[in-house]
Amino acid sequence: MIRRPPRSTLFPYTTLFRSRKVIIFGVPGAFTPTCSKSHLPEFLQDYEKIKAKGIAEIACVSVNDPFVMAAWGEANKADGKVRMLADTHAEFTKALGVDFDLTAVLGNVRSKRYAMIVDDNIVKVVNVEPDGKGLTCSRAKSILDQL
Repeated sequence: MIRRPPRSTLFPYTTLFRSRKVIIFGVPGAFTPTCSKSHLPEFLQDYEKIKAKGIAEIACVSVNDPFVMAAWGEANKADGKVRMLADTHAEFTKALGVDFDLTAVLGNVRSKRYAMIVDDNIVKVVNVEPDGKGLTCSRAKSILDQL
């Protein structure tokens, strides 16, 4: 049986962020150590503070399939707080210029770790980790301080 991808993970990035102020953060991979232990949990933990600053939605993007993103969101109780988005073919990631080759470790091109504030489809702030993988400027607290 083939299951249809969960609706919350479909990625209509041309319309998803229109007329709203959102935070989008990208991770190298769902269920990977730093992404699962720190990056996603920090955004979930600071959800109320972020919403209080006028953010309509928080979205997490990873070059994974929608089933993996849905499962990762469920495992972290992200529903209603962080929208989990699968960038299956890395189209969004490549358009942002944050793609990098992690074939040796994760099997394909992935996303550098980043966080950005987008207001009505206009990127206002973007923080990309210098090495693509670390967790300094893209963490929830850093982006919260920039709101």
